[in-house]
Amino acid sequence: MIVSTRGRYALRVMTDLAEHQDSENYIALKSIAERQNISQKYIESIMTMLSKAGFVDAVHGKGGGYRLNREPEKYSVRKILELTEGSLAPVSCLECNAAECARKDQCRTLPMWKDFYRTTLDFFEKYTLKDLMKK
Repeated sequence: MIVSTRGRYALRVMTDLAEHQDSENYIALKSIAERQNISQKYIESIMTMLSKAGFVDAVHGKGGGYRLNREPEKYSVRKILELTEGSLAPVSCLECNAAECARKDQCRTLPMWKDFYRTTLDFFEKYTLKDLMKK
């Protein structure tokens, strides 16, 4: 499994928001881009995705920006990666809404892939933004 730059950058941006937020102010995209050394245009696309999914609150215009809408420990790495990556499934037959494989009853590798997938989901679920802030 390879996590794309979108997934990795989303984690960096969300961690940045967690580390720099206060309860009243929104953080400007430009500030995040400078601290994270990521193109502002690329972060815009990530923030749009995060905002539409309800992970962050956004205010446009002067004094606008982004902020988390819950505590850092309420954001699992798994949920952020599932949003940005679409799926963490290691094989297509385990993706959500995948067509049932005609070979599933004879597939000798399916139990292994299911175990790997569950391990991956459990691993990313146990990490939160609060954990990433500690590193």
